[in-house]
Amino acid sequence: MNNNITRIVLTGGPCAGKTTALAKIIEHFGSLGYQVFTLPEVPTMFTAAGMNYLTTNKDYFYEGEKATLEIQLALEDKFTRMAQQCSEPCIIVCDRGTMDISAYMEPEMWNTLLRTVGTTSAELRERYDAVLHLVSAADGAEQFYTTATNAQRYEQMNEEGLRIARLLDKKVIKAWTGHPHLRVINNHEDFDAKMKRVLREIRGVLGLPQPIEQERKYRIRVVGDLPTDCIENDILQTYLTTAEPGTEVRLRKRGWQGKYFYLHTTKKRISDTEELVTERQINNSLYEMMLSLADPTRSVISKHRRSFIWKGQYFEIDTYHGALEGLVILETKGVAQGEEVNFPPFIEVLEDVTGNIAYFNHTLAAVRNE
Repeated sequence: MNNNITRIVLTGGPCAGKTTALAKIIEHFGSLGYQVFTLPEVPTMFTAAGMNYLTTNKDYFYEGEKATLEIQLALEDKFTRMAQQCSEPCIIVCDRGTMDISAYMEPEMWNTLLRTVGTTSAELRERYDAVLHLVSAADGAEQFYTTATNAQRYEQMNEEGLRIARLLDKKVIKAWTGHPHLRVINNHEDFDAKMKRVLREIRGVLGLPQPIEQERKYRIRVVGDLPTDCIENDILQTYLTTAEPGTEVRLRKRGWQGKYFYLHTTKKRISDTEELVTERQINNSLYEMMLSLADPTRSVISKHRRSFIWKGQYFEIDTYHGALEGLVILETKGVAQGEEVNFPPFIEVLEDVTGNIAYFNHTLAAVRNE
């Protein structure tokens, strides 16, 4: 039985580029010897068949969403069984996943639906190895927003439609928050750069060599109110001892809404331009056990992270505590070379520290607490 199966959700707000991305994924990874299965977007299938997700009939709406979730689960399970019979490694790419459904429902109804189906939000997130969220063109790339690629789209091409699309974008990210490998893919002036980012993230999940990427990093001061819908996390990052040169191993404990998630990450430089990054979610017991391997020369990084989308770019603001109290870093990933960063008006850039080793977390951890 083939156990080399990777399940990935491709999601995002309306007109995010998922259709093009699916075609790129099939072409790229098929040429590398992977069997790629792409599961269709179930709500689009249901809408084409007559389901009205905008109905005011709550009972009808509930049954439609319940059927949507059940069919989504069944499709994923059936294709997983098919993949298990393949001799080559397989990638199952879901055009939206189970948690997307929750973004279109009130929390009370979603919780009722979970109880009826016999699952939880945490269990649904754990079904996938990675979640890639493509930011809607409605946020930062409005000139490319169109309804032509999906005849079933409810978010029309006008100001109200753009507002709804942006809101849905943020609701979908919130639904998937808590997944250890949630990656938000920025909009770009060059759409091809967005597609390359998708392929890069999947290569990372598969453990394939990656070009070393410099994240844009800035030391900042917050001078205004952040968006009310930003996602907030508390992060503890511990570096472990390793005997292998050029290898960095860390543990991360992330708190969100009273829950904790644990991640083990290994970064290994294999050349001047390439590295291997392996991430895996671990349980609390293994996390506590591995803390005994903490590097005694480095302190634990403690920071509060606030994440949000601004004009099509995904930002993380980290406010550090302990020996690094007062340090605030703004970071954004996947900004193409030569592309400008869309700085929000509520931050003041003090210094561009992109590529500055002094501001790498591994270096910052060398600042010892008294």
